Amino acid sequence: MTSSARRPLLSRFTPPQIIAVLYLLGILLGTLALHLPGMQRPGANLDSVDLLFTATSAICITGLVVADTGEAFTRAGQIVIIFLSQIGGLGIVTFGTLVAMLAGRKVNFTERQLLREQINALNVGAAVSLLRTILAFTLVVELAGAALLALRFVPQFGWGEGIYNAIFHSISAFNNAGFVVVPGGMSQYVQDPLVSGVIAVQIILGGLGFLVQLNVLTHWQNPRRNRLLIYSKLTLATTAFLLVTGTLVYLALEWSNPGTLGPLSPAGKVLAAFFQAVTPRSGGFAPLNTEALVSGSLFLTMVLMFIGANSGSTGGGIKTSTFAILMGSAWNLISGRTDLIAFGRRIVPENVVRAGTITAIYTLLVAGAFFALLVTNPKLDFTHLLFETISAAATVGLSMNTTPQINDPGLIILTVLMYLGRIGPVTFAVAINARRTHKSLIDYPPERDILVG
Repeated sequence: MTSSARRPLLSRFTPPQIIAVLYLLGILLGTLALHLPGMQRPGANLDSVDLLFTATSAICITGLVVADTGEAFTRAGQIVIIFLSQIGGLGIVTFGTLVAMLAGRKVNFTERQLLREQINALNVGAAVSLLRTILAFTLVVELAGAALLALRFVPQFGWGEGIYNAIFHSISAFNNAGFVVVPGGMSQYVQDPLVSGVIAVQIILGGLGFLVQLNVLTHWQNPRRNRLLIYSKLTLATTAFLLVTGTLVYLALEWSNPGTLGPLSPAGKVLAAFFQAVTPRSGGFAPLNTEALVSGSLFLTMVLMFIGANSGSTGGGIKTSTFAILMGSAWNLISGRTDLIAFGRRIVPENVVRAGTITAIYTLLVAGAFFALLVTNPKLDFTHLLFETISAAATVGLSMNTTPQINDPGLIILTVLMYLGRIGPVTFAVAINARRTHKSLIDYPPERDILVG
Protein backbone atom coordinates (compact mmCIF):
# COMPACT_ATOMS: atom_id res chain seq x y z
CA MET A 1 0.00 0.00 0.00
CA THR A 2 1.40 3.38 -0.95
CA SER A 3 1.91 6.15 1.59
CA SER A 4 -0.69 8.32 -0.18
CA ALA A 5 -3.29 5.55 0.18
CA ARG A 6 -2.70 5.43 3.95
CA ARG A 7 -3.11 9.20 4.33
CA PRO A 8 -6.46 10.49 5.64
CA LEU A 9 -8.70 11.74 2.83
CA LEU A 10 -8.71 15.38 4.01
CA SER A 11 -4.92 15.53 4.23
CA ARG A 12 -4.65 14.88 0.48
CA PHE A 13 -6.11 18.29 -0.27
CA THR A 14 -5.08 21.82 0.66
CA PRO A 15 -7.26 23.81 3.11
CA PRO A 16 -8.40 26.22 0.34
CA GLN A 17 -9.52 23.27 -1.79
CA ILE A 18 -11.54 21.73 1.02
CA ILE A 19 -13.12 25.06 1.98
CA ALA A 20 -14.13 25.71 -1.64
CA VAL A 21 -15.73 22.26 -1.97
CA LEU A 22 -17.51 22.46 1.39
CA TYR A 23 -19.16 25.75 0.45
CA LEU A 24 -20.30 24.19 -2.84
CA LEU A 25 -21.81 21.27 -0.92
CA GLY A 26 -23.47 23.68 1.50
CA ILE A 27 -25.04 25.57 -1.41
CA LEU A 28 -26.28 22.32 -2.96
CA LEU A 29 -27.81 21.05 0.29
CA GLY A 30 -29.37 24.43 0.98
CA THR A 31 -30.91 24.50 -2.49
CA LEU A 32 -32.31 20.99 -2.03
CA ALA A 33 -33.75 21.98 1.36
CA LEU A 34 -35.55 24.98 -0.16
CA HIS A 35 -37.05 22.64 -2.79
CA LEU A 36 -38.84 20.63 -0.10
CA PRO A 37 -42.63 20.95 0.17
CA GLY A 38 -43.85 23.67 2.53
CA MET A 39 -40.88 25.99 2.06
CA GLN A 40 -42.61 28.47 -0.27
CA ARG A 41 -45.84 30.32 0.33
CA PRO A 42 -48.66 29.69 -2.14
CA GLY A 43 -48.21 31.86 -5.21
CA ALA A 44 -44.46 32.46 -4.72
CA ASN A 45 -43.58 30.31 -7.75
CA LEU A 46 -39.81 30.45 -7.31
CA ASP A 47 -38.00 28.15 -9.75
CA SER A 48 -34.79 26.16 -9.25
CA VAL A 49 -32.53 29.03 -10.30
CA ASP A 50 -34.28 31.32 -7.81
CA LEU A 51 -33.83 28.78 -5.01
CA LEU A 52 -30.18 28.18 -5.94
CA PHE A 53 -29.64 31.94 -5.86
CA THR A 54 -31.38 32.23 -2.47
CA ALA A 55 -29.42 29.37 -0.90
CA THR A 56 -26.14 30.84 -2.17
CA SER A 57 -27.09 34.29 -0.92
CA ALA A 58 -27.82 32.79 2.51
CA ILE A 59 -24.76 30.58 2.99
CA CYS A 60 -22.52 33.28 1.48
CA ILE A 61 -24.20 35.76 3.89
CA THR A 62 -25.06 38.22 1.15
CA GLY A 63 -28.78 38.95 1.42
CA LEU A 64 -29.63 39.58 -2.23
CA VAL A 65 -33.14 38.25 -2.89
CA VAL A 66 -35.28 37.60 -5.94
CA ALA A 67 -38.44 38.01 -3.83
CA ASP A 68 -39.29 39.38 -0.39
CA THR A 69 -38.12 36.72 2.09
CA GLY A 70 -41.04 37.20 4.46
CA GLU A 71 -43.64 37.07 1.70
CA ALA A 72 -42.15 34.32 -0.51
CA PHE A 73 -41.10 31.78 2.14
CA THR A 74 -43.00 30.07 4.92
CA ARG A 75 -41.70 29.99 8.47
CA ALA A 76 -39.91 26.73 7.65
CA GLY A 77 -38.27 28.27 4.58
CA GLN A 78 -37.19 31.31 6.57
CA ILE A 79 -35.64 29.06 9.23
CA VAL A 80 -33.67 27.22 6.53
CA ILE A 81 -32.41 30.56 5.18
CA ILE A 82 -31.34 31.92 8.57
CA PHE A 83 -29.76 28.55 9.49
CA LEU A 84 -27.70 28.70 6.29
CA SER A 85 -26.76 32.28 7.17
CA GLN A 86 -25.59 31.20 10.63
CA ILE A 87 -23.47 28.42 9.14
CA GLY A 88 -22.07 30.78 6.53
CA GLY A 89 -21.31 33.43 9.15
CA LEU A 90 -19.46 31.05 11.43
CA GLY A 91 -17.87 29.35 8.43
CA ILE A 92 -18.69 25.84 7.25
CA VAL A 93 -15.45 24.42 8.64
CA THR A 94 -16.11 26.13 11.98
CA PHE A 95 -19.61 24.69 12.12
CA GLY A 96 -18.41 21.23 11.14
CA THR A 97 -15.71 21.30 13.81
CA LEU A 98 -18.34 22.31 16.38
CA VAL A 99 -20.48 19.30 15.43
CA ALA A 100 -17.46 17.00 15.76
CA MET A 101 -16.61 18.42 19.18
CA LEU A 102 -20.21 18.03 20.39
CA ALA A 103 -20.11 14.43 19.19
CA GLY A 104 -17.08 13.84 21.41
CA ARG A 105 -14.60 13.37 18.59
CA LYS A 106 -11.12 14.87 18.79
CA VAL A 107 -10.11 17.39 16.17
CA ASN A 108 -7.10 16.12 14.25
CA PHE A 109 -4.23 18.21 12.89
CA THR A 110 -5.60 18.44 9.34
CA GLU A 111 -8.93 19.70 10.67
CA ARG A 112 -7.09 22.21 12.85
CA GLN A 113 -5.30 23.50 9.75
CA LEU A 114 -8.66 23.93 8.04
CA LEU A 115 -10.07 25.70 11.07
CA ARG A 116 -7.08 28.03 11.24
CA GLU A 117 -7.61 28.93 7.56
CA GLN A 118 -11.32 29.56 8.14
CA ILE A 119 -11.15 31.74 11.27
CA ASN A 120 -7.72 33.34 10.72
CA ALA A 121 -6.19 31.92 13.88
CA LEU A 122 -2.57 32.90 14.37
CA ASN A 123 -1.44 29.29 14.77
CA VAL A 124 -2.84 25.78 14.43
CA GLY A 125 -2.67 24.98 18.13
CA ALA A 126 -4.81 27.97 19.11
CA ALA A 127 -7.53 27.21 16.57
CA VAL A 128 -9.72 24.94 18.70
CA SER A 129 -9.56 27.07 21.85
CA LEU A 130 -10.31 30.13 19.70
CA LEU A 131 -13.30 28.29 18.24
CA ARG A 132 -14.80 27.73 21.69
CA THR A 133 -14.44 31.42 22.50
CA ILE A 134 -15.91 32.43 19.13
CA LEU A 135 -18.98 30.26 19.64
CA ALA A 136 -19.55 31.62 23.14
CA PHE A 137 -19.10 35.20 21.96
CA THR A 138 -21.44 34.66 18.99
CA LEU A 139 -24.12 33.17 21.23
CA VAL A 140 -23.91 36.02 23.73
CA VAL A 141 -24.04 38.76 21.08
CA GLU A 142 -26.93 37.18 19.20
CA LEU A 143 -28.95 36.52 22.35
CA ALA A 144 -28.31 40.04 23.63
CA GLY A 145 -29.31 41.50 20.27
CA ALA A 146 -32.46 39.39 20.15
CA ALA A 147 -33.42 40.44 23.69
CA LEU A 148 -33.05 44.13 22.83
CA LEU A 149 -34.91 43.83 19.52
CA ALA A 150 -37.71 41.97 21.30
CA LEU A 151 -38.36 45.11 23.34
CA ARG A 152 -39.60 46.70 20.11
CA PHE A 153 -40.93 43.72 18.17
CA VAL A 154 -42.99 42.02 20.91
CA PRO A 155 -45.23 45.07 21.54
CA GLN A 156 -45.59 45.50 17.78
CA PHE A 157 -46.19 41.89 16.67
CA GLY A 158 -47.08 39.96 19.84
CA TRP A 159 -45.02 37.46 21.81
CA GLY A 160 -44.56 34.65 19.29
CA GLU A 161 -44.03 36.73 16.18
CA GLY A 162 -42.08 39.38 18.04
CA ILE A 163 -39.57 36.94 19.56
CA TYR A 164 -39.17 35.14 16.23
CA ASN A 165 -38.49 38.41 14.40
CA ALA A 166 -36.03 39.46 17.11
CA ILE A 167 -34.04 36.21 16.88
CA PHE A 168 -34.11 36.14 13.07
CA HIS A 169 -32.87 39.70 12.62
CA SER A 170 -30.27 39.41 15.39
CA ILE A 171 -28.70 36.40 13.62
CA SER A 172 -29.04 38.12 10.25
CA ALA A 173 -27.36 41.31 11.53
CA PHE A 174 -24.41 39.74 13.40
CA ASN A 175 -23.64 37.45 10.47
CA ASN A 176 -23.95 40.40 8.06
CA ALA A 177 -26.55 38.37 6.14
CA GLY A 178 -29.00 41.20 5.43
CA PHE A 179 -32.15 39.05 5.26
CA VAL A 180 -35.33 40.75 6.51
CA VAL A 181 -38.70 39.14 7.25
CA VAL A 182 -40.38 41.85 9.32
CA PRO A 183 -43.50 43.12 7.50
CA GLY A 184 -42.82 46.49 5.88
CA GLY A 185 -39.03 46.08 5.89
CA MET A 186 -36.42 47.85 8.02
CA SER A 187 -37.01 51.32 6.60
CA GLN A 188 -39.84 51.83 9.10
CA TYR A 189 -37.22 51.83 11.89
CA VAL A 190 -34.92 54.37 10.23
CA GLN A 191 -35.38 56.82 13.13
CA ASP A 192 -35.71 54.16 15.84
CA PRO A 193 -32.52 54.28 17.94
CA LEU A 194 -33.25 50.87 19.49
CA VAL A 195 -33.72 48.81 16.32
CA SER A 196 -31.30 50.76 14.11
CA GLY A 197 -28.73 51.03 16.91
CA VAL A 198 -28.78 47.34 17.84
CA ILE A 199 -28.57 46.15 14.22
CA ALA A 200 -25.82 48.65 13.37
CA VAL A 201 -23.72 47.55 16.37
CA GLN A 202 -24.17 43.88 15.46
CA ILE A 203 -23.15 44.54 11.86
CA ILE A 204 -20.02 46.33 13.07
CA LEU A 205 -19.15 43.54 15.53
CA GLY A 206 -19.64 40.85 12.89
CA GLY A 207 -17.58 42.83 10.40
CA LEU A 208 -14.66 43.31 12.78
CA GLY A 209 -13.69 39.65 12.60
CA PHE A 210 -13.35 37.12 15.38
CA LEU A 211 -9.63 37.71 15.97
CA VAL A 212 -10.13 41.46 16.47
CA GLN A 213 -13.23 40.95 18.62
CA LEU A 214 -11.44 38.64 21.03
CA ASN A 215 -8.24 40.69 21.04
CA VAL A 216 -10.22 43.77 22.05
CA LEU A 217 -12.11 41.83 24.74
CA THR A 218 -8.97 40.36 26.31
CA HIS A 219 -7.21 43.74 26.11
CA TRP A 220 -10.16 45.41 27.83
CA GLN A 221 -10.05 42.78 30.62
CA ASN A 222 -6.29 43.04 31.17
CA PRO A 223 -4.57 45.82 29.15
CA ARG A 224 -1.08 45.11 30.50
CA ARG A 225 -1.09 41.38 29.83
CA ASN A 226 -3.04 41.42 26.57
CA ARG A 227 -1.91 44.15 24.23
CA LEU A 228 -3.77 45.11 21.09
CA LEU A 229 -2.29 43.50 18.00
CA ILE A 230 -0.99 45.80 15.28
CA TYR A 231 -3.54 44.17 13.00
CA SER A 232 -6.33 45.05 15.44
CA LYS A 233 -5.15 48.66 15.68
CA LEU A 234 -4.94 48.95 11.90
CA THR A 235 -8.40 47.52 11.24
CA LEU A 236 -10.07 49.41 14.09
CA ALA A 237 -8.57 52.70 12.92
CA THR A 238 -9.59 52.03 9.30
CA THR A 239 -13.10 50.97 10.34
CA ALA A 240 -13.56 54.11 12.43
CA PHE A 241 -12.29 56.29 9.58
CA LEU A 242 -14.69 54.73 7.07
CA LEU A 243 -17.68 54.98 9.44
CA VAL A 244 -17.06 58.60 10.39
CA THR A 245 -16.23 59.71 6.85
CA GLY A 246 -19.18 57.81 5.41
CA THR A 247 -21.62 59.28 7.93
CA LEU A 248 -20.46 62.85 7.28
CA VAL A 249 -20.55 62.48 3.50
CA TYR A 250 -24.03 60.93 3.53
CA LEU A 251 -25.24 63.74 5.78
CA ALA A 252 -23.84 66.37 3.45
CA LEU A 253 -25.17 64.78 0.26
CA GLU A 254 -28.57 63.57 1.46
CA TRP A 255 -29.57 66.19 4.07
CA SER A 256 -32.23 67.80 1.87
CA ASN A 257 -33.01 64.83 -0.40
CA PRO A 258 -36.80 64.30 -0.09
CA GLY A 259 -36.39 60.62 -0.98
CA THR A 260 -33.93 59.83 1.82
CA LEU A 261 -32.92 62.07 4.77
CA GLY A 262 -35.02 65.11 3.86
CA PRO A 263 -38.22 64.22 5.78
CA LEU A 264 -36.37 63.04 8.92
CA SER A 265 -35.66 64.98 12.12
CA PRO A 266 -32.07 66.20 12.68
CA ALA A 267 -31.40 63.33 15.11
CA GLY A 268 -33.04 60.90 12.70
CA LYS A 269 -30.85 62.14 9.87
CA VAL A 270 -27.69 61.50 11.88
CA LEU A 271 -28.86 58.01 12.88
CA ALA A 272 -29.90 57.14 9.32
CA ALA A 273 -26.65 58.49 7.85
CA PHE A 274 -24.64 56.45 10.36
CA PHE A 275 -26.61 53.29 9.55
CA GLN A 276 -26.14 53.99 5.85
CA ALA A 277 -22.38 54.19 6.44
CA VAL A 278 -22.44 50.89 8.36
CA THR A 279 -24.55 48.73 6.05
CA PRO A 280 -22.45 48.84 2.82
CA ARG A 281 -19.58 47.26 4.73
CA SER A 282 -21.36 43.89 4.21
CA GLY A 283 -24.44 44.46 6.40
CA GLY A 284 -26.99 44.55 3.61
CA PHE A 285 -29.85 46.15 5.56
CA ALA A 286 -31.34 49.11 3.69
CA PRO A 287 -32.44 51.94 6.03
CA LEU A 288 -32.98 54.28 3.08
CA ASN A 289 -34.38 53.81 -0.40
CA THR A 290 -31.21 53.02 -2.34
CA GLU A 291 -32.75 54.06 -5.63
CA ALA A 292 -33.43 57.54 -4.22
CA LEU A 293 -29.80 58.21 -3.25
CA VAL A 294 -28.04 60.95 -5.22
CA SER A 295 -25.26 59.91 -7.60
CA GLY A 296 -22.48 60.84 -5.16
CA SER A 297 -24.03 58.69 -2.43
CA LEU A 298 -24.41 55.76 -4.80
CA PHE A 299 -20.74 56.03 -5.72
CA LEU A 300 -19.72 56.20 -2.04
CA THR A 301 -21.87 53.16 -1.29
CA MET A 302 -20.17 51.17 -4.05
CA VAL A 303 -16.73 52.19 -2.76
CA LEU A 304 -17.63 51.13 0.80
CA MET A 305 -19.02 47.83 -0.49
CA PHE A 306 -15.85 47.18 -2.47
CA ILE A 307 -13.66 47.81 0.61
CA GLY A 308 -15.90 45.67 2.82
CA ALA A 309 -15.21 44.45 6.34
CA ASN A 310 -12.21 42.94 8.13
CA SER A 311 -10.36 39.71 7.38
CA GLY A 312 -11.74 36.62 9.12
CA SER A 313 -15.11 38.30 9.62
CA THR A 314 -18.63 37.67 8.35
CA GLY A 315 -18.12 40.40 5.73
CA GLY A 316 -16.71 40.47 2.21
CA GLY A 317 -14.85 42.96 0.01
CA ILE A 318 -11.12 43.43 -0.35
CA LYS A 319 -11.04 44.02 3.45
CA THR A 320 -10.08 47.06 5.51
CA SER A 321 -6.48 45.97 6.11
CA THR A 322 -5.96 45.62 2.36
CA PHE A 323 -7.36 49.10 1.81
CA ALA A 324 -5.18 50.57 4.59
CA ILE A 325 -2.02 48.96 3.20
CA LEU A 326 -2.81 50.19 -0.31
CA MET A 327 -3.41 53.75 0.88
CA GLY A 328 -0.25 53.64 2.99
CA SER A 329 1.79 52.37 0.06
CA ALA A 330 0.42 55.12 -2.18
CA TRP A 331 1.32 57.75 0.40
CA ASN A 332 4.82 56.28 0.72
CA LEU A 333 5.32 56.54 -3.03
CA ILE A 334 4.13 60.15 -3.06
CA SER A 335 6.23 61.17 -0.06
CA GLY A 336 9.36 59.31 -1.22
CA ARG A 337 9.48 56.83 1.67
CA THR A 338 10.50 53.21 1.30
CA ASP A 339 9.21 51.35 4.38
CA LEU A 340 5.50 51.17 5.21
CA ILE A 341 5.12 51.86 8.93
CA ALA A 342 1.97 51.24 10.98
CA PHE A 343 1.85 51.96 14.73
CA GLY A 344 5.61 51.75 15.06
CA ARG A 345 5.96 48.50 13.08
CA ARG A 346 7.19 47.92 9.53
CA ILE A 347 4.74 46.15 7.22
CA VAL A 348 6.63 43.42 5.36
CA PRO A 349 6.74 43.76 1.53
CA GLU A 350 4.92 40.42 1.13
CA ASN A 351 1.79 41.93 2.68
CA VAL A 352 1.99 44.93 0.38
CA VAL A 353 2.22 42.63 -2.65
CA ARG A 354 -0.66 40.51 -1.33
CA ALA A 355 -2.83 43.60 -0.85
CA GLY A 356 -2.20 44.67 -4.43
CA THR A 357 -2.86 41.16 -5.73
CA ILE A 358 -6.16 40.84 -3.86
CA THR A 359 -7.35 44.22 -5.13
CA ALA A 360 -6.37 43.41 -8.70
CA ILE A 361 -8.15 40.04 -8.62
CA TYR A 362 -11.29 41.58 -7.08
CA THR A 363 -11.30 44.35 -9.66
CA LEU A 364 -10.97 41.87 -12.54
CA LEU A 365 -13.67 39.67 -10.98
CA VAL A 366 -16.12 42.56 -10.68
CA ALA A 367 -15.28 43.88 -14.15
CA GLY A 368 -15.73 40.46 -15.77
CA ALA A 369 -19.02 39.74 -14.01
CA PHE A 370 -20.31 43.24 -14.75
CA PHE A 371 -19.56 42.83 -18.44
CA ALA A 372 -21.33 39.45 -18.45
CA LEU A 373 -24.38 41.02 -16.79
CA LEU A 374 -24.43 43.82 -19.36
CA VAL A 375 -24.40 41.24 -22.15
CA THR A 376 -27.08 38.98 -20.64
CA ASN A 377 -29.31 41.82 -19.40
CA PRO A 378 -28.88 44.58 -22.00
CA LYS A 379 -32.17 46.32 -21.14
CA LEU A 380 -31.29 46.96 -17.49
CA ASP A 381 -29.68 50.19 -16.32
CA PHE A 382 -25.86 50.44 -16.37
CA THR A 383 -25.57 51.88 -12.83
CA HIS A 384 -28.07 49.39 -11.41
CA LEU A 385 -26.11 46.43 -12.77
CA LEU A 386 -22.77 47.82 -11.56
CA PHE A 387 -24.23 48.33 -8.09
CA GLU A 388 -25.63 44.78 -8.12
CA THR A 389 -22.32 43.31 -9.25
CA ILE A 390 -20.27 44.96 -6.50
CA SER A 391 -22.90 44.06 -3.90
CA ALA A 392 -22.73 40.38 -4.88
CA ALA A 393 -18.92 40.24 -5.10
CA ALA A 394 -18.56 41.90 -1.69
CA THR A 395 -21.39 39.76 -0.24
CA VAL A 396 -23.25 42.89 0.90
CA GLY A 397 -26.81 42.38 -0.30
CA LEU A 398 -27.82 45.97 -1.03
CA SER A 399 -29.75 46.42 -4.27
CA MET A 400 -31.43 49.13 -6.29
CA ASN A 401 -34.44 46.81 -6.60
CA THR A 402 -32.68 45.19 -9.54
CA THR A 403 -32.33 41.54 -8.47
CA PRO A 404 -35.93 40.48 -9.29
CA GLN A 405 -35.54 41.93 -12.81
CA ILE A 406 -32.41 39.95 -13.68
CA ASN A 407 -32.90 36.91 -15.93
CA ASP A 408 -31.71 33.37 -15.14
CA PRO A 409 -28.28 33.68 -16.84
CA GLY A 410 -27.70 36.89 -14.86
CA LEU A 411 -28.74 35.20 -11.62
CA ILE A 412 -26.27 32.37 -12.31
CA ILE A 413 -23.51 34.96 -12.80
CA LEU A 414 -24.39 36.61 -9.48
CA THR A 415 -24.57 33.19 -7.80
CA VAL A 416 -21.00 32.40 -8.87
CA LEU A 417 -19.94 35.89 -7.83
CA MET A 418 -21.40 35.51 -4.32
CA TYR A 419 -19.67 32.15 -3.93
CA LEU A 420 -16.29 33.55 -5.00
CA GLY A 421 -16.83 36.63 -2.85
CA ARG A 422 -17.46 34.51 0.25
CA ILE A 423 -14.56 32.08 -0.01
CA GLY A 424 -12.33 34.77 -1.49
CA PRO A 425 -11.06 34.83 -5.08
CA VAL A 426 -7.50 34.27 -3.87
CA THR A 427 -8.59 31.19 -1.89
CA PHE A 428 -10.38 29.89 -4.98
CA ALA A 429 -7.34 30.56 -7.18
CA VAL A 430 -5.13 28.67 -4.73
CA ALA A 431 -7.72 25.87 -4.50
CA ILE A 432 -7.76 25.15 -8.24
CA ASN A 433 -3.95 25.13 -8.27
CA ALA A 434 -3.12 21.73 -6.78
CA ARG A 435 0.58 22.54 -6.46
CA ARG A 436 1.85 23.81 -3.14
CA THR A 437 3.60 27.17 -2.99
CA HIS A 438 7.22 26.70 -3.98
CA LYS A 439 10.29 28.82 -4.50
CA SER A 440 11.99 28.77 -7.86
CA LEU A 441 15.30 26.89 -7.91
CA ILE A 442 16.70 29.43 -10.35
CA ASP A 443 17.72 32.87 -9.10
CA TYR A 444 16.99 35.17 -12.03
CA PRO A 445 18.78 38.52 -12.33
CA PRO A 446 16.63 41.56 -11.46
CA GLU A 447 15.28 43.86 -14.15
CA ARG A 448 14.84 47.50 -13.13
CA ASP A 449 14.32 49.10 -16.54
CA ILE A 450 10.54 48.58 -16.61
CA LEU A 451 8.43 51.73 -16.55
CA VAL A 452 5.48 51.60 -14.17
CA GLY A 453 2.93 54.43 -14.06
